[in-house]
Amino acid sequence: MSDHVYDVTLRWKGSTAAGYEGYERSHTVGPAGLEIDSSADPHFRGDPGLLNPEQLLVMAASSCQMLSFLAVAAYAHVDVLEYTDETTGLMPAGVRPTRITKVTLRPRITVAAGTDPALVARLVEKGHRGCFIANTLNAEMVIDPTIVVLDGEA
Repeated sequence: MSDHVYDVTLRWKGSTAAGYEGYERSHTVGPAGLEIDSSADPHFRGDPGLLNPEQLLVMAASSCQMLSFLAVAAYAHVDVLEYTDETTGLMPAGVRPTRITKVTLRPRITVAAGTDPALVARLVEKGHRGCFIANTLNAEMVIDPTIVVLDGEA
């Protein structure tokens, strides 16, 4: 396999002359043609209407876990019908250096009737071990799945 390179461009324009309180936090970031408007977390004087880097990191962890799980489920011939996730990233006050220390993923996975929930749980773990983002982060990663097996009735 060849190396994968991920190029992103960030653009900001403004002035920091007024000090910390006075400069604009909004910026654009992303690969060419797919830039999104972003800002700082509102706690750091950012725009609450825009995504912030911390949210983007948590989103990346959730998305990568789902994609890794779906891949291993497909290879195992497990019919996954729906996957939703309510993920939380925790950046505790007082921890230095300031960082996200814990990411908790709470996927709700619906699978076809007759699927073994224990197999699905093992595939969740296997997907986690293959998740590129989780393998990159030094934050504690917690996965608390809910597995729903359809009953087979139409």
